[in-house]
Parts: sequence; C-alpha cells; structure tokens
Amino acid sequence: MEVEHIEIRDFLLRYPPFDTLPEDTLNHVASHTEVAYFKAGSRILEFGQPIHDLYIVRSGAVELYRRNGELYNRLSEGAIFGNFGLLMNGRTRFPATALEDTLVYFVPERIFHQLCEQYETFSDYVELENTARLRQAVSEVEHNNELMTAAVSKLLARELITLSVEATVHEAAQQMKEDSVSSLLLLNADGSMAGIITDRDLRTRFIAPRLSFDTPVKDIMSTDLISVDRNDRMFEAMLMMLRHNVHHLPVLHGRRPIGMLALSDLVRHESKNSLFVVGSIFHKNTVEELQALQNDVKASFVRMVNEDANSRMIGSAMAVIGRSFKQRLLELAEEALGPAPIPYCFLALGSMAREEQLIVTDQDNALILDNRFDPAVHDEYFQKLAQFVSDGLAACGYSYCTGEIMATNPKWRKPLRDWEAMFHDWIDNPKAEALLHSSIFFDLDGVWGETDWVEQLKTQILREAQASPRFLAYLARNALNRTPPLGFFKNFVMEQDGKHNNSINLKRRGTAPLADLIRVHALAVGSREQNSFERLNDMMETRILPEGSGPNLRDAMEFISMVRIRHQALDLEAGREPDNNIEPDSLSHFERRNLKDAFQVVINAQTFLKFRYQPKRSS
Repeated sequence: MEVEHIEIRDFLLRYPPFDTLPEDTLNHVASHTEVAYFKAGSRILEFGQPIHDLYIVRSGAVELYRRNGELYNRLSEGAIFGNFGLLMNGRTRFPATALEDTLVYFVPERIFHQLCEQYETFSDYVELENTARLRQAVSEVEHNNELMTAAVSKLLARELITLSVEATVHEAAQQMKEDSVSSLLLLNADGSMAGIITDRDLRTRFIAPRLSFDTPVKDIMSTDLISVDRNDRMFEAMLMMLRHNVHHLPVLHGRRPIGMLALSDLVRHESKNSLFVVGSIFHKNTVEELQALQNDVKASFVRMVNEDANSRMIGSAMAVIGRSFKQRLLELAEEALGPAPIPYCFLALGSMAREEQLIVTDQDNALILDNRFDPAVHDEYFQKLAQFVSDGLAACGYSYCTGEIMATNPKWRKPLRDWEAMFHDWIDNPKAEALLHSSIFFDLDGVWGETDWVEQLKTQILREAQASPRFLAYLARNALNRTPPLGFFKNFVMEQDGKHNNSINLKRRGTAPLADLIRVHALAVGSREQNSFERLNDMMETRILPEGSGPNLRDAMEFISMVRIRHQALDLEAGREPDNNIEPDSLSHFERRNLKDAFQVVINAQTFLKFRYQPKRSS
C-alpha cells in the first residue's frame, strides 16, 4: 500500500463503523478513499444535491443543517455524514458546511453499499447511528412529521412475499433474489404465520455454518415474531423495532398478514427529522463512552420539545433511551464478569416501565433470579452485576434512587418464587404502610434476560388484584396521599420546602397523583398496559369511570406533562439544571389557566376514587 493509504487505513481503524472491518477489507476501502480540503465557511453539500460518497471528517468540524436553515448537528473528527442520502434516494438530506478548515475523506458509493451488504455491524451502524436523535412532531402545523401520526399501512407499497414453511433454504433464497426482498414471511398450511427469514438469518444461520442447500427453512427461521397492525402509527413501529432489536415487522389486518415493514422503509420515508438516539448507545464499549452521550440525550429531549412532540411520544422515546442504556450496561457487565451462573431478568420500574420517563429521573430497578438461586453460591455475581449497572446508570445521568429501590439492594434481588410470594402478600394482606412504598412495583417491565417471568407476574397481579376489593381500597387510599396544588379559591398552593420555596412540583403534585389513580383503575379492569394513556384507553372501554371523565383525565395528564416537559427544556437551553419545580410567575396566562383546570380534573378524579374503592365494596 502507498503511504497515504496506510494513513487513511490507520485513521479509519480508530472509528466506527470501520473499526470492526477485517484488515483486507479496510485496506480495500482505504485504497479507494479520496480526500478534499474545505475552507472554513465553505459549503460541502447542498440540500437535494446528488450524493455519491460517504463523507468522513478527517480533521476540523462540520455543521449539518435542516432544509429550513436551522442547525441540526455538529460533527468532529471521525464522524460520518451523507449516509442517509446514500441509503434513500441518492440526494443530500442535510446541507453541510465546514465550520473551520476541514479535511474530508470520501468513500465511494459502490464500496459503501458493498460494506452494507457484507457486514452487519457496518449496516446496523449507518442505518441507526445518524438516526440517533429521535424527534417527531404532532402539532397541526404545515410541517407536521407524518411519521408520528400516519399509519404503517401507508408504507406498504408492494404485495407481501411469502413462502411455505416446508420449503428449503435454497428455495427461500431463490424467492428472495427473484423478488428483490430482504425478508420472507413463512406460512403454515392454514395461512398462519410460522416464522420469518431475513438476510441476516441466511448469513448467520446458513452460510456461516455451511449448511446444505436442502436444509428446511424452518430450521433457520426466527419464530418469535413481533408484528404491528396496519393502523398502528409509524412512530410506534419504530419504537417496537428498537425495543426488540428487529429490522422487519409483519403488518397484520386482524390476524392476517398483509405486508412487511422494514427499518429501511421508515428511513426512506423519513425526509426531515432523524429518528433515534438509541443506535449510538449499542456502539459504545465503555461506561465512559456511554457517559459521553448525556449531551446527545439532552439535545434530543430539547429537540423533541421544540418540534411539538406530545408527552406520550417524548415519554416513550426517553424510556427507550433509558432502557437501551440498561441493556448495554448489562452486556458490558456480562463481558466483565462472565456469563451469569443462573438465568435472571433485569426489571425496570416506575416511569421507565410506564414509558413516561423524562430528562429528570432516577433509577428504579430490580432483579428476578432463577428459583435455583443460592445466595452463598450466586449472590456475589449478581451483587456485582447490579452495582456495575447502577453505577453506570448514575454516570449516564440516572441518579441513584433515594428510596434504594435498586437491584443493589438485596431486598430487590431475589428468585421468582419470592417475587410471586411478595406480590401475593401485598394483595392478599394489604397494609397501608407496605403499599405506600410498593406501588411502584405495580409498574414493571422486563428489560433483559428472562422477560417472560415479568409476564407471569403481571398475570398473577391482575388475577389476584381483581379478586381483592380490599387491596384495591388500600391502593386507592395511598393514591390520595399526593394532592394537586390547588386551594379553595382555585389559587396555587406553593411548596414550602426551602430550596424550591414558592414553587409547584409538577411531578409530585400533578403527574404522579394521576399515574397513581390510573393504576388503581387499571388493575381493577384487568388492563395489562403499563403506560397511563394506554391504561386510560382500556378503562374507557369499561364503565368504571363516570361518563366523560376518561378524556378529561387524558387531557389533564397531557397538559400537566407538557408544561413540566417544556420548562425542563427551557432550563436545559438556558444552561440550568432542570427539575420538576416551576414558579407560577414563570407561567404564561394560558398555562396558569389550563393548569388550574387540569388540577381540578385530578381533584375530581381523586374524590371519585375515594368513594369507588372501599374495603367492603366490590369492584
């Protein structure tokens, strides 16, 4: 190799996604890479300009802009750009300008696509890394982001390609080649879904182990299918892909498959806003690298607010980000400590489980362990794992729980049978004091490991809670402990706790009481949902609420949440540490008026809750 190519190779080796490529491949890339100089202030790419190369910042800095001229992102040494233009329609999405004197490497389009096809880690990175800032808009303005409101059916531009589950792998590969698709849905004789096969399955389960062409396709297919309904929103489909780490989702009409949605479909459709901050998390290899993403997370939060995303979308996005931090930390923990000696499930509790997490949050987590758990043999490992994850989360901005509801606490690190017994005792023998500190455990989600155990617990909880009016009455009583900050004459009642004197805590006095009372009703009607808005939907399908109060609760939750969210974003933009407190003087007239109306809805709902659930009254 020539000297300049060796220099290019050594540089690329330091940065993802090139750092995982084989040496021969990296040498090939370097030998075809060109370099150009851009003076500070000069334009590198114009919006809509045809693009034929992947751009890599060799030195200097580059700014990317949205089509309306607003700054989108600032890139430094090692960063890539132009990948979305190459992946979609071959045209520039984000205009680029040299912020300072800058050298840029150019990797030809042909080689870029070869790398995407041949190396999964490379394709995953370029598809997700720059989609790392999840943003969406739900306002009714002209530039509303359709991804957040449109149904996935809008993306189904071709007929669903299927194959019998009795076919061979060779037949499946031929079908995929003929139809130019990256996945096939495999059907049973009765037309029901049996599984899915993707390019990734062919590479990892067929080509790598050198199986015979006559291998039955069912031997290598994926059977744990995650699907979406044709009326689900694109936003929900994207969150589902990230949460389950899949790139293809069968689309159903009823129970009948009608299409296949791929991540690339969403990427091509998305033309204005980036989608996820999550992708970058899974490419970090140390706690320090994860910690460095805090500013990206904050920037993503502010961007969502400024683009008029609603609280449901922001809460879901921040929960997915938080869950991804946990998952990556657990991967790193297992790399450091070795494989777990017995199966386990890492739990998220509270706002993360409800997908109502914001930028100001602590960590609430726990561990379910296999029933073979022997403290003398196994607990040292799980204590270290819990400590690694908890410390990592704290480093990434998720503060330690002051109530010690964390897996580092031996009380919340126990086998499945003990969790089952604990929930049974809480429900069968309810005590006000015990439930006061345990209500958070009724919002639970499996983040890692044996997540089916969480579903078992949810089934038990719903079965026993619905059969125990006494438990619901105690839980309702505790839900009345936090009241809205509204006085007799509808004036705001201020906090008087020193640091936040003469302010209103919108979490403690607003969204938390709402989540508490919604939880009680949700358990009473047997809802398996965790999110408050989804629980409200289930509740409104029953007669458990007075007529009209369901939509009122939904509006109150949305408005209080958005005031809280907007003011946290304002704090971040002003360089202040965000919190949940707000001074009424900083509120607009519109916010003050509507907050009072929202708090009154909560007061009315708490009054109903008080009389709806009584120990001697059936639910």
